[in-house]
Amino acid sequence: MPDKVTYYAVLDDLSSREQPAGVFRRTYTEDGGRSDEVFTQDLDWEFSPELISAERGDLQYDFIEITEDEANQIVERIRARVTGAGSS
Repeated sequence: MPDKVTYYAVLDDLSSREQPAGVFRRTYTEDGGRSDEVFTQDLDWEFSPELISAERGDLQYDFIEITEDEANQIVERIRARVTGAGSS
């Protein structure tokens, strides 16, 4: 079970905090491990090295720490866009 989960909005040149390009989560475990995942168009959390790359100087994306509630809202927007829910 994770000790702590931190969420991040992914920003690029065409997005904003209010409408980010995506969402990441970093999960820390009791034994000192961590795992980075992105919520994908497959509607699942999958491993991604992008957050670590950004920390090492890759400036392709900005990662802004957000709350769990904000992350859940982004996930729901992605689900709605992919499934067509809420569109006419």
